[in-house]
Amino acid sequence: MSTTTGASETVDQETALELRTAQAHGTSWLGWLVQPTVIVAMLVGVVIYVQTANLGTVEARALSLDSVRRLTVQHIQVSFMAAALVVVIAVPVGILLTRSFAKPGTPFVIAFANAGQAIPSIGLLVLLALWWKTGFWTAVLALTIYGILPSLRNTIVGLQQVDQRLVEAGRGMGMSAVRVLGRVELPLAVPVILTGVRVSLVLIVGTAALATFVGAGGLGGLVVTGINLGRGNVLIVGAVLIAALALLIDWLGRVVEEIARPKGL
Repeated sequence: MSTTTGASETVDQETALELRTAQAHGTSWLGWLVQPTVIVAMLVGVVIYVQTANLGTVEARALSLDSVRRLTVQHIQVSFMAAALVVVIAVPVGILLTRSFAKPGTPFVIAFANAGQAIPSIGLLVLLALWWKTGFWTAVLALTIYGILPSLRNTIVGLQQVDQRLVEAGRGMGMSAVRVLGRVELPLAVPVILTGVRVSLVLIVGTAALATFVGAGGLGGLVVTGINLGRGNVLIVGAVLIAALALLIDWLGRVVEEIARPKGL
């Protein structure tokens, strides 16, 4: 009798576990759909407003399809160039700083990255424009400096959190330090590293609205036009488009994180 009862309890527990897993899976899929739905709603709302509102000549010119498309392309170009530089610089430097011979330099590099983000972004843009020149590359350099900290910090933290027993096991199997890094440490640190890259990219996309002040264009031009000319609707449309783009980049980053995450983590 007790054996039957125990088997029944085991089956009940397994069934409950399967139900909880299925519910969690369903909830996760619903969670993945919320953000794209919000983004689509924002974009549809902007399109409907622009098509139906009684816009003046200045507003209609600023919110025309050609103008919005041009500014969006500029915004994406400056953002992704800065993000590419962040990845190229932050990830290798972060890996280097986790090696024993380079660890003494970690506080200095982190302090520099902290300083880059501590300076107000508009101030950093203006300083670079005064020191160098205005234009696309000035905005890219300023955004790179501003967005490097999350990627750098997460690369260091991700590698430091790898179980050292796994590293020692790899070395015990005769693998070189480079092979252990590529086959053991980096795969396990990938989720944390990608989270840092995603945060950097979202920061860059949002801050790229200020690139218009140094002649690099972007959707910030709509915000500036709205402020300068007292056109609140142009300002709001620009702000909504920037927010939608940042949310889209954040969602795509989450998708990449999920795909790149090693199985079982």
